[in-house]
Amino acid sequence: MTILEEIVMFKKLEVDRRKKEVKVHDLEDTPLYKRCSLSLKKSLQELYKTGIIAEFKRKSPSKGVINEQADITEVTSAYTQYGASGLSVLTDEKFFGGSSADLMKARENEIPVLRKDFIIDDYQLVESRSIGADAILLIAACLTPIEVEYLASFAKSLGLEVVLEIHEEAELNHICDAVDIVGVNNRDLKTFEVDMGLSRRLAEMIPAGKIKIAESGIQTVDDIILLRKHGFQGFLVGERFMREENPGKSFGDFVKELAGNKEHG
Repeated sequence: MTILEEIVMFKKLEVDRRKKEVKVHDLEDTPLYKRCSLSLKKSLQELYKTGIIAEFKRKSPSKGVINEQADITEVTSAYTQYGASGLSVLTDEKFFGGSSADLMKARENEIPVLRKDFIIDDYQLVESRSIGADAILLIAACLTPIEVEYLASFAKSLGLEVVLEIHEEAELNHICDAVDIVGVNNRDLKTFEVDMGLSRRLAEMIPAGKIKIAESGIQTVDDIILLRKHGFQGFLVGERFMREENPGKSFGDFVKELAGNKEHG
């Protein structure tokens, strides 16, 4: 069994438990459910912004503990202050050390927030809106094209934008009209190995009109400059900042270097 299969198996049990604990109508009755969403798609297209979706992540199955001491309110506030185009918050608890409470704290910032989790059920979409997410992640590796189309369409009906994550050419057929953004994950979720060339290879195969973002393995300003040349408008970066003692300052320094590079923009 791969790590991804283990995660999905556990997630099914977790979602079944949550459905019993909190009913859909209770989720729909929360203040955050009724708020107007912010557009991650629009934010990524604003040229004066960095294009970086800055991620808060405490740990991962591949790296173990990354940063257990960081305060999410402090870090996401700094990400916002220094010009992130969006925030990504891991809400999976067992494998990534996150929670819905983390996303709700990040929601205090007035920029788009992506809920990063393993979404397999429409209940999680209602839940996502109830905790303040503006966009959700669907992972092609653990969903069929039909499941992606259903979940993406349901998410859009709730006012949520959809990021579809792919890792290989075979997953291009998961892209549908309801998908707003296509993310190429340079990390194979089955082996957790990183191949930074993957984004560049798949870039030209993604349908025109879909915003492209690159995920995982981005370490330097040069990485972003190269990916921009291949048509990427967004860059999801987490570990690069989270492994530092002060993730917010690390992000600020990175943005300053990016802005000072003559090839940027």
